[in-house]
Amino acid sequence: MGNILITSAGRRASLVKSFKEEAKKISPESKIFTAEANPEWSSACRVSDGFFRLPRITDDNYIDSLLKNCLQKNISLIVPTIDTELSILAESKTLFKNRNIDIVISDTEFIAFCRDKRNTNVLFEKLDIRIPAIIDRDRPSFPLFVKPYDGSLSQGIQLLVSQDELTESIKNNPKLMFMEYIDPVKFDEYTIDAYYDKNNHLKCLVPRRRVEVRGGEISKGRTERGWFYHVLCDKIKYMKGAVGCITFQFFIGKHEEELIGIEINPRFGGGYPLSYAAGANYPGFLIREYILHQEVKFSDEWVSDRVMLRYDAEIILDQNDFIN
Repeated sequence: MGNILITSAGRRASLVKSFKEEAKKISPESKIFTAEANPEWSSACRVSDGFFRLPRITDDNYIDSLLKNCLQKNISLIVPTIDTELSILAESKTLFKNRNIDIVISDTEFIAFCRDKRNTNVLFEKLDIRIPAIIDRDRPSFPLFVKPYDGSLSQGIQLLVSQDELTESIKNNPKLMFMEYIDPVKFDEYTIDAYYDKNNHLKCLVPRRRVEVRGGEISKGRTERGWFYHVLCDKIKYMKGAVGCITFQFFIGKHEEELIGIEINPRFGGGYPLSYAAGANYPGFLIREYILHQEVKFSDEWVSDRVMLRYDAEIILDQNDFIN
């Protein structure tokens, strides 16, 4: 069994640890590597079995550098983690496959639909899932939400409660979508961690309620198997082009059986450690499917009402830890 690489690892130390745990069960000699533009300053890189430096994703040498390092480190599986690297890695999937390296990534068309929230709405409508109503920016009704069609981590999202808050810069910004305000009194927000096999079929689905969010990522959450679980399993059981871990964002009615689709992100979400702790073993799925070439069967064996309370922790280093 070869080694596994997690790119743009950043602060995803828990994700790295879950891959290390699952890899060691199958092949104790296998290693989990990480890569970053500044890996020595990454907590996830510090808990991995090894790390290396990469150019920025926008650098012309990014793919060449990534491939060279993968060959040197005997990498057989690459797991991307951030939005900005998805398209370029999807376009390079065949290049790496020809060198016996699998990039676990959705196809370019699916990624493009996910990255542009206007097209994400089209996907939800095809799945017969309601989306927030689009508000006419020239005849707005308040309150309303504005958000960039290509944003992530809740960046650029604003709640406007009155006409006075609708400035000319907001109104004339072509990147902003004007959308219906979803009342948190009536709806809870959920992230769905879903796993899709190589043939785009759903193999596991875990809803986790976003009890508290910090910096766009869940800080307090609970896995829940509500009425919506089987509805979602049916509606998203096949997603053309979807591969690996896909995170969906939904608003779900507290008192009425209502489901509103918000976003689709074709990568591991920041709150995935809660789903892993609940029994959704996606690192194990990836190892079995891509490295051991085994079929992954649908798994319903995850624990509901498991709670995650995140906190800040430290990795303390000495000067010698920064010597290359």
